[in-house]
Amino acid sequence: MSEQTSAREARDALDAVAGARREVAREVGLPRAYWWTVAAGWILVGVFSDLNNPWLIGAAPLAFGAGHAALAGRLLSGRQRTRGLRVSAAVAGRRPALVTICLLAALTVTTIAVALALHADGMRHPSIGAAVLVAVLAAGAGPDLSRMLSRMLSRTRRA
Repeated sequence: MSEQTSAREARDALDAVAGARREVAREVGLPRAYWWTVAAGWILVGVFSDLNNPWLIGAAPLAFGAGHAALAGRLLSGRQRTRGLRVSAAVAGRRPALVTICLLAALTVTTIAVALALHADGMRHPSIGAAVLVAVLAAGAGPDLSRMLSRMLSRTRRA
């Protein structure tokens, strides 16, 4: 019992599969625990920056960057969508890494701007204040910002 599939039916089926694949790829992101870990590291960098020790000021961001690279690299290689779903790198593509880099760059710029504003206002420990503010933003809104940026990137890519 062999059923023939027309070229149009096959094309429609392939289009449906490609659409579902794009939808899954758009939803891929890092787990919430990643963002809490980033927030904790961000605060530690802020604390070390306010200690006025040149070695700590230089070493803290380097240690954070190395730790982050190891953690994000491990998580992004698994391409986690949910606890029950792991998506291959071929499906996820480069978007999760690009989104993560863009968000970290935005958090860095925000931290610097807030620290400079707090310093200009006379705050005694502006790096800590800025780091805590950005850490709250990262832990609370990181997954949502990541999803939003990923969708924006997928729309611009299709246009």
